[in-house]
Amino acid sequence: MAMNILIVDDDENFIDTLEDGLKLKNVDAEVSVAKSAREAMDILAKGVPSVIILDIQLPDMHGVEFLRVIRESARLKTVPVLFISAKYTEPADRSEAMLAGAGAFFSKPIEIDELWKEIKYLIDRKR
Repeated sequence: MAMNILIVDDDENFIDTLEDGLKLKNVDAEVSVAKSAREAMDILAKGVPSVIILDIQLPDMHGVEFLRVIRESARLKTVPVLFISAKYTEPADRSEAMLAGAGAFFSKPIEIDELWKEIKYLIDRKR
């Protein structure tokens, strides 16, 4: 069964690299991309993804605030969320993200193998 991955990030290069990395790993996944919290909400209104890969620095909302919105939704509150960030990488940033309900936190650049292991772990844990 294919999983659905929602990538929420406004960095085109990162999105392309991540999608290419997942293809190289032969990941059986349908990937949706949102470049803002608003776009992500539109996608989430239509369905529930298997996992969300979320950047902290979005153009219209801080990623941690967006995660809090997700966690308030009965439909979305159990969806695993992995944070990624190039700028917010201090322990306090990580703590804030984890306290808001993130399953993991990665600093850019990310290692695709580590990210994929974490995605599989979080999805298996949810089952």
